[in-house]
Amino acid sequence: MRADAATLPDLTDLAFWAAPESERLAAFAHLRALDRPVFFAEPRVPLLRPGGGFHALVRHADVLEASRHTAVFSSEPAAVSPEPPPWLPMVFGRPLVNTDDPRHARLRRIVSRAFAPRRLEALDVEIAQIVDEIVARLERRGSGDFVADAARELPIHVICSMLGIPRERRGYVLSRIDVMTEYSGVRGEMHRLATARLLLGNLRAIVDLRRFVVGLGRQRRRDPGDDILSALVTADVDGERLSLRELGSFFDLLLVAGNETVRNAASHGLVLLSENPGQRERLAADPDALMGTAIEEIVRICSPIIQFRRTLTRDHELRGHPLPAGSKVVLFYGSANRDEHVFDAPDAFDVGRRPNPHVGFGGPGAHLCLGAHLARRELGALFRAVLARLPHLRAAGPAVPLRSSFDHGIVALPYTV
Repeated sequence: MRADAATLPDLTDLAFWAAPESERLAAFAHLRALDRPVFFAEPRVPLLRPGGGFHALVRHADVLEASRHTAVFSSEPAAVSPEPPPWLPMVFGRPLVNTDDPRHARLRRIVSRAFAPRRLEALDVEIAQIVDEIVARLERRGSGDFVADAARELPIHVICSMLGIPRERRGYVLSRIDVMTEYSGVRGEMHRLATARLLLGNLRAIVDLRRFVVGLGRQRRRDPGDDILSALVTADVDGERLSLRELGSFFDLLLVAGNETVRNAASHGLVLLSENPGQRERLAADPDALMGTAIEEIVRICSPIIQFRRTLTRDHELRGHPLPAGSKVVLFYGSANRDEHVFDAPDAFDVGRRPNPHVGFGGPGAHLCLGAHLARRELGALFRAVLARLPHLRAAGPAVPLRSSFDHGIVALPYTV
């Protein structure tokens, strides 16, 4: 359905997300120039989506306001967008990303053990080993698909290593993740029956992974080890631990968010470095000084997750525009990260950009990505190794995008060394 002005892009239309990226960026620039958040109506799909509509928050300042004021902009009933059907949390539980305080604070307090500084520092050795294997594979093959050979491999092995999942089971986990995230991808105008089949495959993959991790969780409760899974399912000094149902929800979130964010940023990073040889040479000449800012710039430019949703708990006024209680807003991170009011030359890739207050890991506040520091470590290790050992690695052709309104992914990216 169209937005509230016929000349505006329709962010609910599958065709919009299948359009070239340059057209989508121009559309968001047009939306940012308006003096109000635009409302978009959403069609209802029986059993699959509740319908209704949302106001699009496309300016950096608006995304910050909604992110900081969680008492007004609620993540319940759902932060993911498109909004899932109401029956889904009743079947699978409510993940961390779809909760507010006090439940959110309790869950975040427990799962933050997985990202404690000492655990991340200990993981650096494992990350280095995984990156070494990836770079050796790229060098040995000489050409191929960067997504399959590198970007897809790095995050899943890091996450599985964190959780103590043996290598022989990681192929299974990755295959289930691919099915889980397929539903977010736009494959063109699909018949409802095809959409339902895709969703059913998604749900079956969730069930498969839930059974897998719950089984591991039961084993760790009986015989805990030094891995993070054991820390999550055994009580700490305060007596807090995840239930097996909560563990399943967290595992889903970690596998999808932790995997897709790094996978997307790594793929887009190679594209950016290939298309901007001057910036690549600048980074290669002084990686110690510039790698940190370069990773932030890659995340800003690509914005791995396109959007999240919030629900208004009470009447609120945003830039003089009234938003009634119960209405929905969608935070478009990629648009906020190109806001010309905040970033000089926002479409330019600058590996030394300072300051860089991007929202590629979500806006500031309670829902800022828990795994952001881990993602930075992974991406920094990968590109440092690539620049040092494969100085001629380049994208060898155009990327094949995942046409999705949620996940800014790349399906395939040819490379050559």
